[in-house]
Formats: sequence, C-alpha cells, structure tokens
Amino acid sequence: MILNKKSEKFQDINKIAVFLDRDGTICKDVHYMSSPDQLELLPGVVEGISLLNSLGLKVIIVTNQSGIARGYFTEEDLNEIHQKMLKMLSEGGARIDGIYYCPHHPNEGCECRKPKIGLLLKAAQDFKLDLKNCFMIGDKCIDVQAGRNAGCTTILIPSTETEKEIIPQPDYIAANFYEAAKIIERLLKESNLI
Repeated sequence: MILNKKSEKFQDINKIAVFLDRDGTICKDVHYMSSPDQLELLPGVVEGISLLNSLGLKVIIVTNQSGIARGYFTEEDLNEIHQKMLKMLSEGGARIDGIYYCPHHPNEGCECRKPKIGLLLKAAQDFKLDLKNCFMIGDKCIDVQAGRNAGCTTILIPSTETEKEIIPQPDYIAANFYEAAKIIERLLKESNLI
C-alpha cells in the first residue's frame, strides 16, 4: 500500500542499500534473544532477501541490541546468533552484506540507537551509499523514524506490537517481507535502474 510516494527517482544502483531491522522484520521477535536456538526466520524473508540480492542491492541489518548493556547476553552471544542467521540465509541463497548493531542502553544517549541514524551513517560511509536513495524496512516506530531521519524510503511491515504504537507515516506498508522486496523492485523498475 502506497502512503506517501516520493516524487524523485532513484539513481545509481551502486549507492543504494536496503536497511533491515532484525527482530520482528526478518526473524521472530524474541524478547532479548540470547541464544542461536531462539532464532527463527520469518516467512518470505529468504525469498525477499534473495530478490534484493538479485537486483544488485546491498542488504544491511541495523538493529538495537540493548540486551548487551543490560547484561542479558554478550557480544559473543550476539555474534553466534548472527552467524547462525547468515548460515540459514545462505542455505536459502540469500546474502547479507553487513550487520550493524547498537549495544547501548537506551539511557546512554548514544548516536547509534535507532531512531537515531548512527548505524545508517556508518554503513553509508563503509559502503559509499547515498542514504536518500536507500530503503529502510522495519516493523516498529523506531525503524520508520530512523529511515525518515536518514532520508530513506521507508517500508513498514506491521506487527502486533506496531498496533500499540503511534507510527510516523511510512512511505509504504507491506503485508510481509517478500511484498516489501517487491515494492522496492517495482520502484527501481519505474526509475529504469533494472
């Protein structure tokens, strides 16, 4: 569903990335996931990420992980979770180009915790991206706000938790991850980039 279509066309596919929230967007939202055994990919995620890969886009996860600061799990635990996630995606033919996470407590006032854009800025620097031509897919208010704050086109995949939030208006709403990937494909076709 189109909510707030941008008028400008997308340019230079080499500078476009799709930023993904992790919990509730590509994997089941487990409160403070601390073990790889808790990881469960959501339906359509492998196919959606594979589609984004086939379009020549970089696919980058940006995730708040305050469970580290709270002492619920370590960075080593998080790395194990991410290694399993990458393996599961790879087995389905999907690739993630980068994972950026904020380990801080919400009260620390860091610049990397979404909805601030520190993670997106770091990825943009590392991958030479144009944030105004990038996409942000997420299931929560902070994901949409982070994308808006960075100038990205935002796609919301509503969840039961989203219904309890006041969401800043995303550019698009998708029923699931694969539909979000198809929206991006359509926009790039309209811009004659693919």
